[in-house]
Amino acid sequence: MVSFTLNGKSVSVEADGNTPLLWVLRDHLNLTGTKYGCGAGLCGACTVHVNGQAVKACQTEASSVQGAKVTTIEGLSAKGNHPLQKAWIAEQVPQCGYCQSGQIMKAAELLAKNKKPSREQIVAHMDGNICRCGTYNRIISAIQRASKGA
Repeated sequence: MVSFTLNGKSVSVEADGNTPLLWVLRDHLNLTGTKYGCGAGLCGACTVHVNGQAVKACQTEASSVQGAKVTTIEGLSAKGNHPLQKAWIAEQVPQCGYCQSGQIMKAAELLAKNKKPSREQIVAHMDGNICRCGTYNRIISAIQRASKGA
């Protein structure tokens, strides 16, 4: 049994402690916004927050979130109106959209620590989150827009 706070609510899941958090979220808790990309922690599609830090859920064992606060894309904003989500739409970031929840969660970590990051800081922080469609310039523009509160 693993117990933690998920998107502001206490949950307990009957899962082996070695189970990747990704599968606990998707299979046990039916939260499918966190995507399976590579399964090796290389693409960032599965990025979630654990105690405010962006982690790759495919490489995070369920036992390691015991008692922690986990936030998924579903918990970033109850109504989907987080500044990053609004900026993603305004900048028309997604093409296939598969990586976007991981991209947004990684960007949210940055803006929580640095309200006005430079372009260089954005690029450095987002390194490791891959977009197969290559919308990197739009991702950067969306993060810049969100940092301006637009």
